Order: sequence, then C-alpha cells, then structure tokens
Amino acid sequence: MPLRSYLAARVAEVDVALDACLPKAKLRPATLHAAMRYCVFAGGKRLRPVLCLAAAEACGGESANALAPACAVELLHTYSLVHDDLPCMDDDDLRRGRPTCHKVYGEGMAVLCGDALLTHAFAVLAQTPATRRYRTREFLLDLAQAGDSTHLIGGQVMDLEGEGQPLTRRDLVRIHEAKTAALLTTALRLGAMSANATPAKLEALTAFGHALGLAFQAIDDILDVTQSTAVLGKTAGKDQSAEKATYPSILGLEASRREAARLTRAAMHALAPFGSKAGQLREIAQYLLKREY
Repeated sequence: MPLRSYLAARVAEVDVALDACLPKAKLRPATLHAAMRYCVFAGGKRLRPVLCLAAAEACGGESANALAPACAVELLHTYSLVHDDLPCMDDDDLRRGRPTCHKVYGEGMAVLCGDALLTHAFAVLAQTPATRRYRTREFLLDLAQAGDSTHLIGGQVMDLEGEGQPLTRRDLVRIHEAKTAALLTTALRLGAMSANATPAKLEALTAFGHALGLAFQAIDDILDVTQSTAVLGKTAGKDQSAEKATYPSILGLEASRREAARLTRAAMHALAPFGSKAGQLREIAQYLLKREY
C-alpha cells in the first residue's frame, strides 16, 4: 500500500478508536471533557500511534490488537503538548493551527485537561490484551517510564533550565533523548509487544525508535527556523526567541540537516532484521526526513 494511503487509513483507524475511548463531550464535567476532545482532535498527524500500529504489523501482529497502546501513547503525547504550551512553560498561543487549550479554556482548565489525558492514557492502555511474552504490567511500565521524571518530564526540565545557557551537543542530545525519542520509541515498543515480538525484534525497534526520534527532533528544529507559522501550525521561531538549545543553534543549519540524514540512516539500519516486513516503517522514516512541515 502506498505510504499516503497507509497513513490515511491508519490515522482514520486511530481517530475512531480515540473517539470511542474518550469521555463524551457532554459528560459532566462537560467543560473538561470538551477540552480533552478539543486537544486530541486538533488535527495532529498521529505519528506515534501510526508507528505503534506499523510496529505491530512488522512483528506479524494485527493493528487492531495495538489500538489501545496506540491511543494511550497519543493521549499521553497530547497531555504533554497541553502542558508545554502553558504560560509557565513554553507560553505558546498556537498548536496545530489553532488556539492552544489555555487560550480557549483558561489556564486552570488546561492544567486539569492535561492531568485527565495523562491519567486516561493508562486506563486505556490497561485494556491491551496480554500476550504470551508480555503481561499488562509490562505495557503499563513501559509507558510510565517514557513519561517519567527521567524521560519526558525530565526532558522538559532540562529544556527549561537550558534556556539561555551555553549547552553542548551532548546536552542537546540528552534533552531530546528524554523529551522526544523516549515516547516515540515506546510507541514502537508497545506495538511490538502487542504482537508478542521476540526480544531481538523489540531491541531492534528500540534502536530504530531512538535514532528516528532524534532525527525527528533535528528536523523539527530545522523547520522552526526555516518555515512560517502558517505552514507549521505553531509559532515559528519560538525556540530561537526563547534561547532554547536546538540542533541549528548548536550545530548550524547545514550540519543539522546532515545529522538528521545520518540518524535516519541509522534508523534504517536497525530495521535490517525485519526484511520486507518493515517496509512501512522505512517509508515513514524517509517521509519524516523529507517533510517540509
């Protein structure tokens, strides 16, 4: 199946599952549930849940068995965006081309919306069918570790504390390993686990996710300084104005492009054990490298 058709089909599948697993907008407290839906259905590309489904397929599983972890990852990711956009964090008014949660519902409701999405992610993930190798606790632990104080949250801490500081390339990698690559890697791991992947395949997808996550962040940093707000759907140049450590600010623009290409090649190499079964994962990696927004 061509990549464009594959992505459209998988995104539609995930959106149906997300709609089914989220509380209805009119359920009390209605404002909170409406805010949760506003953020989840804000038009994201669903990269992480699609990778989760593609990993399950690469390991010989069915995408239907990976829908619960795919939705859980997307809910956790959305919570992180809601909180990142708050005035006390990155202070952004635009996300995915429309006003951020706190601009529509207020700061207090945005905090609670993020809290609710994070909590609900684990309720959804707990519904993942256990496999011969992986029990429910393994799924829950994997996602919890990706979002904990040493990964997603810790990465945000390092990002905030690094503003305006003379960080090194290694500092930059540590931030993005924690803030970006960890959750993307977990999306792949959870999909593989839902398909009862062998330890060797799980390890290969972990290496793929780590390289792909860093490549994705490098490209994101490049786009922040080369594209407009209208194209990005979020405030362009925000990282530069906040004096954040980014690939272009530390390596330069052209070196950042080379690094993104190098990391993508490393990701491709990690998929060697899968042969043709990882075709969609390879195409997604190439698509991310070449994306313009």
